Amino acid sequence: MSRLLTVAAVQCAMLDDVDTNVAEVERLVREAAGRGAGLVVTPELFERPYWCKDQDPAYFGLARPLRGHPTVARFAALAAELAVVVPVSVYERDGQATFNTLVMIDADGTVLGRYRKSHIPDGPGYQEKYYFNPGDSGFVVWRTAAGVIGGAVCWDQWFPEVARCLVLDGAELLLYPTAIGSEPPDPTVDTSGHWQRVMCGHAGANLVPLVAANRHGREVGASCEVTFYGSSFIADQTGAIVAGAARDRTEVITATFDLDAVARQRTAWGVFRDRRPELYGRLSRP
Repeated sequence: MSRLLTVAAVQCAMLDDVDTNVAEVERLVREAAGRGAGLVVTPELFERPYWCKDQDPAYFGLARPLRGHPTVARFAALAAELAVVVPVSVYERDGQATFNTLVMIDADGTVLGRYRKSHIPDGPGYQEKYYFNPGDSGFVVWRTAAGVIGGAVCWDQWFPEVARCLVLDGAELLLYPTAIGSEPPDPTVDTSGHWQRVMCGHAGANLVPLVAANRHGREVGASCEVTFYGSSFIADQTGAIVAGAARDRTEVITATFDLDAVARQRTAWGVFRDRRPELYGRLSRP
């Protein structure tokens, strides 16, 4: 059997106008669908520039409940029109709590559910703990028209436990919306290669394809600036990068996988057969 799936990652720069950003991401999703993609991964928090460079209480006013969220509604309609699966990253408000949330939209426009980012970074230029509660959703996989998808968000991608849990729960493909770039304390530090290699390790260790979508462009805040380094990529089930974007350009990248063939390889390789979870208790302690 063959279940062929073309996946895409879209990459762009974010401007100060929400409508412009949303329209640009929609344009790129349409381009990806026109190239045969059945799943299109968009960057993290693409509605606006990355405000977490600074601590400013005014930014709490940007959070919106998922019910009636205009960007979620727009991309649900787009997903149904194009018959594609589209995960959308938004700033969610739920009562007095605010979350960095990934919403999974199926190819018929159905909102299948949400994942709230579990690992929240806190450092110069990436002060997310000020704005986001730690996610309370647990790790989530979705049965979509494109297959069983496991999704997490940006800083989650540095933790191999996330990828392993998602695949143990049945994920056939992993995706990571991302906003990552330069390090304000030392702009000469370039983590792009490290970033890619860590996620390629998730793909290879779990024998699943992986899609990461980043933004690009220089964004200046009140306290610092970050130059997001693009470099979105798609890795195959061995961890090899099979499609990659430039550092400084708006792009759509695609790759096609036979999910049934990948599943056979995953089973034959034996890493899930030979696991010894009774030995891994140390992982559950600080």
